[in-house]
Amino acid sequence: MRECARCHAKTDDHVVVCPHCGADLKVDSVTARALKAIMKNPRAQAVYVVARAGACPVCRRAQGTYYKDSGSIPRLPIEGCSCPDGCTCRYEPLLTEVGP
Repeated sequence: MRECARCHAKTDDHVVVCPHCGADLKVDSVTARALKAIMKNPRAQAVYVVARAGACPVCRRAQGTYYKDSGSIPRLPIEGCSCPDGCTCRYEPLLTEVGP
């Protein structure tokens, strides 16, 4: 499932333009913006891809830590996902320091 960061409409994984507001979901989805914020954060050493419990085998294989400079961070939604409700994977930062 893709979620538009502008209007928060949810669409199928294959949809690349929000049918409600016309946003380009390759850059204006919640997950795309999360990845961009993590990549800009100097305290984030890596990106962790989280798959929900009970996710399909493709999503479970994608779960893990990807260093920012590796060039191997998978784009969400995960291609080939077969979860009944679509890909629900998310990005989380792996921080090198915590605090203000």
